[in-house]
Amino acid sequence: MFHAGYERSPLPPARPDATEPPAPPAPETVRTGPGSGSGGAAQRDAFFDNAKYLAIVLVVVGHAWGPILSDSRAVLAAYNFVYAFHMPAFIVITGYLSRNFDMRPGRLRRLVTTVVVPYVIFETAYTLFRRAGDGADHPISLLDPWYLSWFLLALFVWRLTTPLWRLVRWPVPLALGIALLASVSPETGGDLHMQRILQFLPFYVLGLNLRREHFDVVRHRAVRLLAGPVLAAAAVFAYWSAPRMNLAWFYHNNSGQELGVPWWVGAAMTLALTVCSLVLSACFFALVPRRRTWFTALGAGTLYAYLLHGFLILGARFQGWYDLAWVTTPAGEVALSVLFAVLATVMCTAAVRRVFRFVVEPNVEWIFRRDAAGAARERAAAPAEPAARSAEPAAPRR
Repeated sequence: MFHAGYERSPLPPARPDATEPPAPPAPETVRTGPGSGSGGAAQRDAFFDNAKYLAIVLVVVGHAWGPILSDSRAVLAAYNFVYAFHMPAFIVITGYLSRNFDMRPGRLRRLVTTVVVPYVIFETAYTLFRRAGDGADHPISLLDPWYLSWFLLALFVWRLTTPLWRLVRWPVPLALGIALLASVSPETGGDLHMQRILQFLPFYVLGLNLRREHFDVVRHRAVRLLAGPVLAAAAVFAYWSAPRMNLAWFYHNNSGQELGVPWWVGAAMTLALTVCSLVLSACFFALVPRRRTWFTALGAGTLYAYLLHGFLILGARFQGWYDLAWVTTPAGEVALSVLFAVLATVMCTAAVRRVFRFVVEPNVEWIFRRDAAGAARERAAAPAEPAARSAEPAAPRR
């Protein structure tokens, strides 16, 4: 979905056998009780780290399927099924982990260093990589994000509007209304991917208004028993609808008119997909483990997997590896899926984070003026804040 909060993730250990230092307090952080044996120390909530890891694996594998969609109905169905909920689920988590964001100077500085600067770096890097791969003279444009970097731009816009959503009386219905208006407004245009930002907005605002108890509701036994059959039914429907449905609906990047349907159909499809995505996201959350697992620690490195995996997929396309006949066989499709699931896992590890931290989470504090008085005020206010603070979200297509 990955770390894109306004806290820098802890620096990975220098030795492979060293344990990772605790992360800064974050919304996915809970404070253990006296009887936990931890002396009341803050610990990361395994549920959110597990959800972020599983979501980023779906993101990476979904992107890996992209070049072979026209060769296999099964792959196209799996692609549509995954795209129906993986980004919405990721964005809901992002909103939940952003709910304490405000306009204090320290928060704005972290927004710049963890979102804006990586956006500039990776938008430039992907454009240059594309030039080298296909030989065309693609312009570098920060107003027209290409491929993966749109999510960082969206996160920047959503975060800046967070204080507003904390003020209005009915934030989720209002955000949904804005999304529906965008879906019938071709003039919104493609600059800044504003269509996508606005159509995905309800999921972010919903996350802002959720509490930990809401995630606990979907963990009830009855919900968990229903989650599997609902997801299975959705997968069957995806297979039936694969050759009949325009997959562009899942990108939320166009109005209905731009997709060749009347405006009211565009609004109806946007509303229907929003409801469908929320149901499938709830099923996804219901099946995410709450306990610590072997992949829980990888949830802290999902931004790395998100921003880096595109180079592997684009490189494979530029080298013609997707043109090999075996790739589109059933065995090849399974092997491709497993390969990129493994690569997603590797890219979340501490070793990869250590190597690429300088571009994913660059230290650019030197660009800001030092405000001793403001820093003192923030330190004085910090104890009064809730223990949970924002850290890491979610990631998606092109």
